[in-house]
Amino acid sequence: MEIKSEETWNTPNNPIPIFKVDPVVVLILSLLTCSLYLIYWNLKVSEVLNAVAEREIISSPIAVFAGCCYPINGYFFYLAGKDGLPAAQKRMRLPVKDDSVLYLILGIFFPMLAAMIMQSEINKLY
Repeated sequence: MEIKSEETWNTPNNPIPIFKVDPVVVLILSLLTCSLYLIYWNLKVSEVLNAVAEREIISSPIAVFAGCCYPINGYFFYLAGKDGLPAAQKRMRLPVKDDSVLYLILGIFFPMLAAMIMQSEINKLY
């Protein structure tokens, strides 16, 4: 009797949606579209962070409403900084850091700056 074992060392765990954008482009598009680009950006970032964490951290309705309402935007960035980015850092085998309070404050007062910082962290995945 022959025992066959499948090799899984070269198959990815979970395909991550590709969303690599220059952080300056995030700022420029957000300014040009009066923050409408941040709604699209929130949706794509939530897809990436959910795929990296292999569970739903940020739902699509929260991502859409976060682009429209600033208190929810702070909550979006808090969730991303608390659960999403640490999962990405674990996946990249980097030291895990919790910047959730920073993202919360920036998400409420300066969402475009928070988006730029988060995009630069997400770009490290690729």
